[in-house]
Amino acid sequence: MKSNYSTNVRCISRLATLLFAIFIATASASAQTTPTPTPQASPTPSLESQFFKNILRDQRAIWTLPFHLQRGDEKWLLPLGLSTAALMATDRHTAGALDNNQTRLDVSRYISYAGSTYGAGGIATAFYLAGRAGHNQRARETGLLGAEALVDSGIVSLALKGITQRPRPRIDNASGEFFDKGDSFPSGHAIQAWSLATVIANEYKHHRVVEFTAYGLASAVSIARFTGRNHFLSDVLVGSAMGYGIGRYVYRTHHDSSGEETDRHAHSKLWPAFAPTYNRSARDYGLMLAWGF
Repeated sequence: MKSNYSTNVRCISRLATLLFAIFIATASASAQTTPTPTPQASPTPSLESQFFKNILRDQRAIWTLPFHLQRGDEKWLLPLGLSTAALMATDRHTAGALDNNQTRLDVSRYISYAGSTYGAGGIATAFYLAGRAGHNQRARETGLLGAEALVDSGIVSLALKGITQRPRPRIDNASGEFFDKGDSFPSGHAIQAWSLATVIANEYKHHRVVEFTAYGLASAVSIARFTGRNHFLSDVLVGSAMGYGIGRYVYRTHHDSSGEETDRHAHSKLWPAFAPTYNRSARDYGLMLAWGF
C-alpha cells in the first residue's frame, strides 16, 4: 500500500513538473509574436540605462505568460509537451546507455564551456566592447541584449532547478527522479547557449553564416551536456526551448529596428562577391572571388 502511494506521488510530481516546464517554455517561445515597441530616438543609451529595469520587466512577462496563452499556442505546446513526456519516460534508459568514456567526457566538457556563464558572458561582452570601440550599433546592441537574455535565462534556470530538484544522470544510477535534492532540470548551459544564440541570430539574420554558426554552437553545447553525462535529454530539450524563447522575447521587445531596411539590402561582408573574368587574347577564362572589408 505504501509502495503504491509513493508511486502515485512520483507520477503526480512528474506530471506537475512536466506541465509547469512546458508552460514556461511554450510561453517564452510564443512570446516571439509580441509586437516590437516603437524605437526611441536614442536607443543605445536607453538600453544601457534601463538594463536592470528591463530584466525586471522581462521576468514579470516570462513568469506570467503561461496564464495568457492564446489560440494557436498549441502549435508550440503540443509538440513540446509530447516530446518532453517521451524523453522523460526514457531518460533513465538513454542516460544509462552512456558509459564513462573519458575521451567523450573530455570533449563534451570542452564544448560545454561555450554555454557556461563565463563563456556565454564573454561572447556577449566581446560583442558589446567591439561595438563601442568600432562605433557599431548592431554589435553593441547584440552585446547588451545578449547579456540581458543571459541574466533572464539564468534566473529562470536557477528557479526551476530549485523547484524540481532533479539529480544529475551520474547520481543514483540515472534514476532521474524529481524533488530529490538535485539541480539537473533544466540544463543551464543549454538555456544560456540558446538565449544568446537566438539574440545573435536575430541581430544578424541577413548574414546566414553568423546565424548558422550561432545556432550550430548552441546545438553542440546542448548535445554535449547529454554526452558528457551532465543532463538528461529532457533537461536539454526544455532548457533549449526556454533559451530560444527567452532570447527571441528579449530581441523582439528591446531591438531598435531603425535602419533595418538599409541593412537588409546591404551586402554581407561575410559573403564573397563572384565575377567572371574573360580575356580572349590571353585565353584567360575564370571566376574572380573577392571579399569587401
